[in-house]
Amino acid sequence: MKKTAIIIMVITVLSKILGFIREVSLSYFFGANNITDAYLISQTIPTVLFSFIGAALGTGFIPMFSEIKVKVDEKKAIQFTNNLINIFIFLCTFLVSLAYLFTEPLVKMFAFGFTGDTLKLAINFTRISIFSIYFSGLVYIFIAYLQIKNNFIIPALIAFPMNIIIILSMYIATKTNFLYLAVGTVISFLAQLLFILPFTCSKGYKYKFYFDLKDKYVLTLFNIAVPAILGVSVNQLNVLVDRTIASKIVEGGISALNYANKLNGFVFGIFVISISTVLFPSISKMAAEKNYDGLKKSLNESINSINLLVIPATIGLMMFSTPIVEMLFARGAFDERAVKMTSSALLFYSIGMIGYGLREVLSKAFYSLKDTKTPTINAVISLIMNIILNITLSRFMGIAGLAFATSISAIVCTGLLFISLRKKIGGFGLKEIIMSFIKIFISSIVMGVVAKASYSLLLQGFNKNLSLIIAIILGITVYFAIVPFMRIREVDDIILKLKIKLKNINLKY
Repeated sequence: MKKTAIIIMVITVLSKILGFIREVSLSYFFGANNITDAYLISQTIPTVLFSFIGAALGTGFIPMFSEIKVKVDEKKAIQFTNNLINIFIFLCTFLVSLAYLFTEPLVKMFAFGFTGDTLKLAINFTRISIFSIYFSGLVYIFIAYLQIKNNFIIPALIAFPMNIIIILSMYIATKTNFLYLAVGTVISFLAQLLFILPFTCSKGYKYKFYFDLKDKYVLTLFNIAVPAILGVSVNQLNVLVDRTIASKIVEGGISALNYANKLNGFVFGIFVISISTVLFPSISKMAAEKNYDGLKKSLNESINSINLLVIPATIGLMMFSTPIVEMLFARGAFDERAVKMTSSALLFYSIGMIGYGLREVLSKAFYSLKDTKTPTINAVISLIMNIILNITLSRFMGIAGLAFATSISAIVCTGLLFISLRKKIGGFGLKEIIMSFIKIFISSIVMGVVAKASYSLLLQGFNKNLSLIIAIILGITVYFAIVPFMRIREVDDIILKLKIKLKNINLKY
């Protein structure tokens, strides 16, 4: 599992770099203004409308497919997949028709601060981008299918064609019409589908029309997924609340939150998603086989691995939020005002990064046990807390207050998930996790102090960007020099494996 996670991590790094080029392109061509606000809202609406279907697929498909395959056979599991695809297409058609008819009230619901040209632009964007849910949903199913077949590489690669097409659409939009931004989004999702489909077929999938709403496996999936649907809907409401309040605070506020969130998501995607993607099918199989000791061990390792990578990244983003935003975005239409808004949002989003990361892994543990109710209740608590804190903190801190509210609610609710999971499966090495967390945190603080001091000294002889890059490299070097002496099990295991490999190489020669 660790080897696969590392490969996915490398691919994800490259994918995220391309994703950053996409965000930098958006900031360069359009900055943080009413155009980017309208565009981002048009991307949010399909995401929210699709989220409940995605939740059903994400939480129920892998365990359900595995169960059908074990209890019946592979043929029946593929029939279940085809039934799910056809039901999904039917639901999407209903949602697209509804969204197309009621686009204006839908946009106003998502961003009540929009008026005039911004509102018109958001409506036009949304009427195009809404069609992307057809392709994104099918991609979602095929990704899950490939993961069941232990193919994690292809799903990790699908972001490449998507990002390239969106970047091209941004350039075309600046030369022709802004609406090509939305057109590019739809085409990018179609490209993902065309990319993944041949690999899915090579793993035994064959499409055959089958439509049965009363199928017992679909009904079981629905029963499992209902709480998760509510939970994901709550998470999307969190995004909606943040962006709605941002639309009233300042023009470009939605864009600033988006850019900051993308930076935060860079680390999240590299470390957390890579680990949780490999973890989920593995622990789902363990849960089905009642192998709870193996599940606990895998969960413990995943949590410590995430802490090992996310905590130093959090400290780094907090200490260098402004220089990072300046280096990545401060060019073209992205002015000093946009830098200030985005860097303050990044600082406060970073505080909650460990909360987002561990919540992702803990939720996967509940889903593998077919418990979607607990994460849903947790998500509702998070939403209520986020709304209260949003309203309160945004009055004093503006856009930064929205990011801080999200971080606080994520950390508190992750703590509640730890308590709930321990009650459900018993101890899974919580004491060891806490001790590792403290050791990693101390190492990260030392790293941060060294990096910050180096940056200040380097500024005297180099430009900002070069000073930042050198300071970050020095900080990472210090961190990985300290961590091996902290007696953290995951680190000790890696060092032991490296020693064995080096010994084997020496023996060959």
